[in-house]
This record gives sequence, C-alpha cells and structure tokens, in this order.
Amino acid sequence: MERNYNFCAGPSTLPESVLKQAQAELLNWQGLGASVMEVSHRSKEFEAVVRNCENKMRSLLNIPENYKVLFLQGGGFGQFTMIPMNILGNKTQIDAIETGVWSGKALKAMAHHANINLVASTKETKFTTLPDLNALNFSKDSAFVHYCDNETINGVEFRAPLTECETPVVADMSSNILSRAFDVSKFGLIYAGAQKNIGPSGVTLVIVREDLLGQADPKTSDVFNYEVQAKNMSMINTPPTFSLYMIDLVLTWLQGQGGVEAIEKINAEKAAMLYGLIDDSDFYHNPVAIDARSRMNIPFTIANPELDPIFLAKAKEQGLINLEGHRSVGGMRASIYNAMPLEGVRALCEFMSDFEKQYG
Repeated sequence: MERNYNFCAGPSTLPESVLKQAQAELLNWQGLGASVMEVSHRSKEFEAVVRNCENKMRSLLNIPENYKVLFLQGGGFGQFTMIPMNILGNKTQIDAIETGVWSGKALKAMAHHANINLVASTKETKFTTLPDLNALNFSKDSAFVHYCDNETINGVEFRAPLTECETPVVADMSSNILSRAFDVSKFGLIYAGAQKNIGPSGVTLVIVREDLLGQADPKTSDVFNYEVQAKNMSMINTPPTFSLYMIDLVLTWLQGQGGVEAIEKINAEKAAMLYGLIDDSDFYHNPVAIDARSRMNIPFTIANPELDPIFLAKAKEQGLINLEGHRSVGGMRASIYNAMPLEGVRALCEFMSDFEKQYG
C-alpha cells in the first residue's frame, strides 16, 4: 500500500524513514529480543533514550543550561492546569492573550487557579488577526503572561515571539515548535504537545527556567510537580516509552535534515507555495491577515461551499487526506508540519489547480 500525503492537524504525519526504522526494530530493539515497549523504563537502554531526547532537543533549540527539559503526560490541556500549579507562586493573577481556540481554552482553565487579566483578544476579528505582542501593556502584579504562538484551528502564527516583558513569558508552541529558530532565553516556560512536530501523541515537552521551580502549591502531587519531575528524568512514574522512543528517532531525523534552521527554510517554501496558489485564485480564499498567517496550518474555503465534500472526496482519491477544516470554522485546512515533504504540498497545489479548472 502506498503512503498518502497526510495533512492532519494532529496527530500529524511522521517522517516515513522514522516509521520504517520503528517497524524494523519493533520486535527486536537494540538486540534485546524484545520491543522497546516491553523493556523496563529503568533499564540503562531506555534511560539512554530519555537522555538522547533531552540532549538532541537542547542542541536543536539551543536551550540554555539554566532551563530544565521535561517530557510529561496530559497534553496541552494538562499544562493549562500544571503551569499555574507550579509557577503561580504567591501571586493571584495571570496575564493572557487570546488569539484563537487554544489560547481561549487555556485562559478558561487557568481561571480556576487565578484571576485572568485579558491583555488582548482578537475575537472581534474572528481570530484572523494578531496583536503586536511587544506593544501590549502587562501587569506587574501577574505571575506570568500566557499566549499561544500558533493557533492550529484558526491558522494564525506570530512572526516574532514576545520578548519585551518583565513578567515571565509562557508560550504554547504545540504546533510550531522545532519549525523555526527562536531564542529560548526570552521565555520563562515553553510547552508543546508532541503530536505535531516532535513525535506521536502521548508526550508533552516542557522547557522551564530553573528559577521558576520550587513554587508549586504544597498540595501538588509529585507527578504534576515540575521540580520533582526534573530531579527524576521525567520518570517519577512510568513514562510513555514508545512515544519517547519515537521522539528520539524524529529528533535524529531532524538533525539529519540540517536542524531547525534548515527545516525553517523548507517550511517557508511550502507555505509560500500554497498561499501563493490561494491568493492568485478567486476560487479559493484564506481568511487570515497576511501578517498573521501560519506556516504550519493553512485554512481555506472554496467559493461554493457545496463543493466541499466533492473536493475532499476527490482529494482522497489522489492520496491527499485529512484536509477537512475544524468543525468550528468549516472549509478546508492543510497542516504542513516539518514531516510534510515539499512534494506533498506540490501535489496538493496541483490537485487544487485542476479542481478549480474543473469546477470554477
């Protein structure tokens, strides 16, 4: 069976070479005569996997030494609660920026732990624009400021991260981590679900500055405590062993592509190709302001919505799958994360061009 080009927003496509390696090693990993899913997470072989994940992540993102790298469970939703539990300290307020569905869900969850000071919201534009992060007024009374760097559903992404802020900056980078270079030292905490650019679902990356540790609510269980997890290699309990193994393989693959700087150039080329086709057409439309467009998630609509099911069915026939838009916004959405090859985006553009000629 041939592989399709999978444009799913998450869990997303994985590098084919990684999947083939995992397939080849599934029954006999490192000559142990057992799968990586069957060995102890306390074994020296598996502990090496976790160390490799951290070391490769540090290298790819140039993570400073005064940051801890954690591999936790619970997804982004879990972090909406774990973050205030760990770094709220003795403060009672959080600054929040709302730019889409996920930042909205985050502030609602964090509101159970602290007062929310809504610094900016683009709800009035239906989340198709972005505020100037470094022109916003933040409160000195807040424990941290939270924002989502890339919104998968709404297709908006900040061109540059928030840097001019005295308050610790907390960023959800679930859908664009490892897709472009940025300065980790400008952040207090970064978190990202693995299922976009890091690996399969089941792991959430947390990069947290050391000085923010040690503030956890005394009632916080060890499994939810960043400081305790940092002291135990993120293995206070049994970790998702197969997901971590796959992350190690994906990070090795990314290194082989030339690292983050190299993949960023490819991502820019992929996005420019697809946006270019959409912008040159009266048949397709992207609702997002040009300066707010995501390189990872590109939503678009067809002039006649009645053609949507036909478009999706014919795309699937051509091996282009999971192009349905999120149910809250409709239309189509192409998620073109790191592992989506340039050839996949080119195939999509060729199909879209042919479809317009036939139905436009």
